[in-house]
Amino acid sequence: MQNMSDAFVIGNGISRIGIPLQKLHYKGKLYGCNALYREYTPDVLVSTDQPIAEHIQRSGYSKNNRFYTRKPIIGLGGEVVPYYKYSSGPNAVAIAIQDNHHQIYLVGFDMSGTEDKKFNNVYAGTEFYKPFDSIPTYPGNWENQLYEILEKNQNSNIIRVVGNTSLVETKMDKLKNYSIIEMSKFLNMINT
Repeated sequence: MQNMSDAFVIGNGISRIGIPLQKLHYKGKLYGCNALYREYTPDVLVSTDQPIAEHIQRSGYSKNNRFYTRKPIIGLGGEVVPYYKYSSGPNAVAIAIQDNHHQIYLVGFDMSGTEDKKFNNVYAGTEFYKPFDSIPTYPGNWENQLYEILEKNQNSNIIRVVGNTSLVETKMDKLKNYSIIEMSKFLNMINT
């Protein structure tokens, strides 16, 4: 895990709360999604939802940082995502693969609701996000999109970090280049 060709794609599921992102940055490149930029500047930020993507670009962030979206605003520095119809997380994984990272950790890709079956997102209740008590987002689209990307890129080893709010069994389990690691083991690895 000490290889600088490693990448960490940071989703916004609540399982990532408490992950020391700065420490991860010393171990590889960070690819983040949507509102992550509010608290941390990853190497690459991806936002496919138009309202937040436009907000990010108009804030000046995309002029000074690597940023991908579906429809970049001309002159504001954004680039087009590789999979136009896909969500931010799968696109961030695809970009990490394009950047030649062969070992990619998915952090905060919970693909489930909270333990009390509510919207699972660290930014719930903030601008551009559903309220805390909303129903969970359907994960099937993310699963299908990730499956297609991983199936096309067998040379990339994808390791999904799972916490107590993460859906453990997914369609991706069938793929040879996909595995999971428990949050406690992952934290132990990054802290050594």
